Amino acid sequence: MALKLEDKKTLVKEVNAVAGDSITAVAAEYRGLSVAEMTDLRREARNAGVYLRVVKNTLARRAVVGTEFECMQDTLKGPILLAFAKDDPGAAARVIKDFAKGHDALQAVSLAVGGSVLPASDLNKLASLPTLDQARAILLGVMVAPMTKLVRTLAEPSAMLARTFGARGEQETG
Repeated sequence: MALKLEDKKTLVKEVNAVAGDSITAVAAEYRGLSVAEMTDLRREARNAGVYLRVVKNTLARRAVVGTEFECMQDTLKGPILLAFAKDDPGAAARVIKDFAKGHDALQAVSLAVGGSVLPASDLNKLASLPTLDQARAILLGVMVAPMTKLVRTLAEPSAMLARTFGARGEQETG
């Protein structure tokens, strides 16, 4: 079904607004996916907090104008869908990567991060970025490690003294 001009303008405005608030984007070709498979993909994207939209190429190129994803314009060819991640930089890449494992028809075309377009081969790198909670846990571990080492170092002399007295006591009784 063809979109009316007003519908096209609304779609471009909606995708542009989402792109303006997002930190990463993935463009993927979906040729060969059934309606049921697309519904599953949309559900997975929604659960991961990823905005997913099938957009005609010309409308997609217009939608990314003025955003940091403008660099993707040359890669938007063929039947594509756009996935935008707002909070978690690897979320969109993880959704596409995980869904593509069971569906060969879904192929990443390009990625964009921080105004730079990346080849589809970098999908695994982007998908392996930690989530916000994982990043916080890593940071907390890095911050706590020196304190833990300090406490262990301060406790060691007294523990060594106790072991020495214990060994000396065993020598005298034995």
